[in-house]
Amino acid sequence: VTALPLVSSADDHARCEGAVKGWADSAGEGDNGGDKLNLKDLLFFLHIPRTGGRTYFHCFLKKLYTNAQECPRSYDKLRFDPSHPDCTLVVSHDDYSLTSKLPRERTSVVTILRNPVDRVFSTYEFSVEVAARFLVHPNLTSAKTMTSRVLTKSRAVSTLDIWPWKYLVPWMREDLFSRRDARGNDSVPSSKKINAYDVEDMVMPLHQYINDPVAHEIIHNGATFQITGLTNNSYFDGAHEVRHCVRKHPDLGRFVLQVAKNRLDRMLYVGLTEDHEESARLFAHMVGAQVLSQSGALKLDVQEDQPSGTDSHSSMLDPEDEETNEHMVIGWLRFTIELFALGKMVWIFTVVLTFFVFLIE
Repeated sequence: VTALPLVSSADDHARCEGAVKGWADSAGEGDNGGDKLNLKDLLFFLHIPRTGGRTYFHCFLKKLYTNAQECPRSYDKLRFDPSHPDCTLVVSHDDYSLTSKLPRERTSVVTILRNPVDRVFSTYEFSVEVAARFLVHPNLTSAKTMTSRVLTKSRAVSTLDIWPWKYLVPWMREDLFSRRDARGNDSVPSSKKINAYDVEDMVMPLHQYINDPVAHEIIHNGATFQITGLTNNSYFDGAHEVRHCVRKHPDLGRFVLQVAKNRLDRMLYVGLTEDHEESARLFAHMVGAQVLSQSGALKLDVQEDQPSGTDSHSSMLDPEDEETNEHMVIGWLRFTIELFALGKMVWIFTVVLTFFVFLIE
C-alpha cells in the first residue's frame, strides 16, 4: 500500500513528460525561422506586461504605423482575430500562441524582457495601484456596478479587459475592500509599519501575493510562459496541461525553457528593460529603419494619424497611458535642461522650435 503513491507518482511524471515533450516537439516544428533579420509583412509586438512596452508602442510604433495599418483593437483586446486584410501591426498582451492566427511565414515577432524579480515587484505595485482607485466607492458592490455601467456605455478598452490585469486587479480590489471593511469594524487603531510591502491591515502583503495560487497561475515564470504560448490566455488547447505538468514536475521545465530560447533566437528584435537606452537605439535600427524603408517614405499624413472617435487605443479607462505620458514629459524636461546648460540662446531657440513643431502637429 505504501508503494502505490510512488508508482502513481512515477506514472504521472512519465505521462507529464510525454505531454511536455510532445508539445515542445510540435512547437519547434511550427516555428518558421527564415531570415530573422529582415522585417516581414506583419509585425507582432508580443508585449510582456511591466517591461516598458507601452513606451515603445507610443514613441515608436504609433509613429511608424498609421491607424489604418494597425490591426483592429490589436493592443488591448483579448482573443484578437486578425480579419483586417490590410493590417501590418499587431500589438498585444496575448501570448505567442496568437501566431497560430497569423500568417507565420509573413510575420516578424519582437518583444522586451525584464529581470523577473523586478517584473514581479512591478506587477504587484501596479495591481495595487489600479485596484486602489476603486476605493472611492463605499463598498465593493458599488464599485462593480459602476464599472460595469461605464464599460457598457463606453466602447473604450479598460484595464479590466487586458490580460493579466483582468485577473489580478479584481482579485486585489476584492482584497482591498475586505481589509478596509475589517479596519472599519476593528476598534484597534491601524498599525503603522515601515515596510511598504507588508502593511497587512491596508493591503495584501507581497509575500502573500506571491504565494497565492492566482500568482502561481499567472505571474510565476510569466514571461517564459508568454513567450512559449502557455499562459492561461493561450490559444493552444493543451496549454493548461503542459503548464500544470511543469509546475508539478519542475525538472520538465527544461523543455519549456528551450522552446523559449528558440523563440527568442528567431525573433527580429528582443529588448531589455534594464538597458532601455541601448535597446531603444537597437529597436530604431532593427525595426524602425526597415518599416520606413518598406513604406518608401516617412509617413507625415497628419490627418490619417489623428485619433478618431472610435480609436480603440484611446481610453480614459486605461491607466497605463498615464505612465507613458509622464515619461514623455520628463524626457522633454531633461532635454530642455541639458540644452539650457549650453547657453541661453540655444535654449530660447529650442523653445521656439518646439512651439513651432507643436503648432504644425
